[in-house]
Amino acid sequence: MILAPSLLAADFGHLSSQIAECEAAGADILHIDVMDGHFVPPISFGVSLMPAIRAATTLPLDVHLMVTNPDHHIPQFADAGANWISVHAEVCPHLHRTLQSIRQRGCRAGIVLNPATPLTYATEAAEHADFILLMSVNPGYGGQAFIPSFFERCSSLRESLNEKGLSHIQIEVDGGVNASNIKAVCDAGAEIIVSGSGVFKGDIAQNILQIRANV
Repeated sequence: MILAPSLLAADFGHLSSQIAECEAAGADILHIDVMDGHFVPPISFGVSLMPAIRAATTLPLDVHLMVTNPDHHIPQFADAGANWISVHAEVCPHLHRTLQSIRQRGCRAGIVLNPATPLTYATEAAEHADFILLMSVNPGYGGQAFIPSFFERCSSLRESLNEKGLSHIQIEVDGGVNASNIKAVCDAGAEIIVSGSGVFKGDIAQNILQIRANV
């Protein structure tokens, strides 16, 4: 299991210290939700915050672009220190090309699917990706309830990837994941676990320890 605390749920007034707590507690990567106020209603992180995050940690930075024009933003975030960049299939008319542009900049490339988006949107381009992120909530807001249909979708995606000879592609999950449902999420085939309030609500180190223990 790769654990990725989502900085969207962090206390922005103490961001550096909370990042340090995540790293000390054994987080593997940090997840950064970039929202443009168009593809999803809120506006969140911009590229100008990336240098501060990058300076605060040696962990890989997983940038999730929830934007309508990801191709415009990919070069900026790659140059600012992103290590992983994922884009929504729903807004990429030339998904293969977009994924290739991410890889060309030295980043791991991911495809993101909303909860109601057919899995074929990802599997048709999967050979050009390093991971596939299945949303387990509708994107845009932290703290939402986990959508149970994720389990069947994740299992089906894992089976499809294996049948295509793409077992090396990892499945990431984002939305409503915490210590109470982590085992079922991993049993369904998820390997990269994004958790926001599940990590940052309360004691960060204890939450990370409990998430790992419950797997």
